[in-house]
Amino acid sequence: MLDRIDTAQDEIARLMQDLGERARAASRQLAITPAAAKNAALIAMADALNAAIPAILEANGADVSRAQENGTSAALIDRLTLNPARIVAMSEGLRTIAELADPVGETIAAWERPNGLQIERVRTPLGVVGVIYESRPNVTADAGALCLKAGNAVILRGGSDSAHSSRAIHAALVAGLKAAGLPEDGIQIVPTTDRAAVGEMLKGLSGNLDVIVPRGGRSLVARVQDEARVPVFAHLEGLCHVYVDRSADLAMAVELVVNSKMRRTGICGAAETLLVDRRAASTHLVPILEALAARGCEIRATKEVRALYPSAEAADDADFSTEYLDAIISVALVDGVDDAIHHIETYSSHHTEAIIAEDAAAVETFMNGIDSAILLHNASTQFADGGEFGMGAEIGIATGKMHARGPVGVEQLTSFNYRVRGSGQTRP
Repeated sequence: MLDRIDTAQDEIARLMQDLGERARAASRQLAITPAAAKNAALIAMADALNAAIPAILEANGADVSRAQENGTSAALIDRLTLNPARIVAMSEGLRTIAELADPVGETIAAWERPNGLQIERVRTPLGVVGVIYESRPNVTADAGALCLKAGNAVILRGGSDSAHSSRAIHAALVAGLKAAGLPEDGIQIVPTTDRAAVGEMLKGLSGNLDVIVPRGGRSLVARVQDEARVPVFAHLEGLCHVYVDRSADLAMAVELVVNSKMRRTGICGAAETLLVDRRAASTHLVPILEALAARGCEIRATKEVRALYPSAEAADDADFSTEYLDAIISVALVDGVDDAIHHIETYSSHHTEAIIAEDAAAVETFMNGIDSAILLHNASTQFADGGEFGMGAEIGIATGKMHARGPVGVEQLTSFNYRVRGSGQTRP
């Protein structure tokens, strides 16, 4: 038995090594591919996605059926499910990426030294990007397209729950590369769901992988951060907060809180905790909670909130640390913006937070006092999305501070080098 296991692991190691070597070779070609060729591939990919809608839906149906049989939650099934509109949205995202300025070769800064040296800082591709993700088959298209636009090759490893869907989408991406005459190895998908493949990616594929982007639950991200031997763009859970200040317009607050929580409960930008200024409790709290309940949201609240809204369930400390990804929200009262900041900094995953307020001073205090990747004023947390930021799509929301933060789009998938031009200068 051990011999068979060792043999299987060796086979996966060889498979992943081959993917890495092919990706490295493709990355060298993509790094010097003109913008027009990359854009042509993106448009061809978009066309191929639309043409493949029946095949993608059939593949997705198999994944959804399996998830339902396994008792997967409704929120996660929503993440997994595709329909014609969602596939068309994917294809439109690719077209939007094609319309973006090509970041490769952009001069970020330039200056001249007293000795006449001309120095430029210029954007360059990262090289080979590894993306490890769960549930969301649309990440296949988003990640493939963004990496291509930034001149990178990418190795995609989707979850077993979305394996059929991801492979069907990947086939359309490869068709686009082929139509544009670009290397098909520029976008590869790991052909096995064996977890050993993830382990090989975390080792770096013998130096062929330059960065890893994990997109999934806490356990996946924790494993990647603990085991990766290459840089990681960390995408932690979206434990997002909405703070309603005493100066908030009530009608706006009701609409924004309901949208933040209930538009799509299974996405990382969905609000999980509602904080209400104690001085606005008598006017704002109950109307907001009634509106949430009318949409089918379960309210879990502190004793103080339940005294004003008795139908709420009791919340404990664990609730305020939970990303529900479901129609559930935790609620507490706070003593103004400073107390809201303290609560958020205590429990937040540093993903997205919002303030609803008309008091400019409170807004500035909130914006300056919270260390999260995305901060919103009088807007739904569901705007925490690269597409909504005008990036066409995103690989994920990076919650770390190094290199990339917030939506990881085309620019975040580049590095830079310095180009120094002289006229014979020597250093004394």
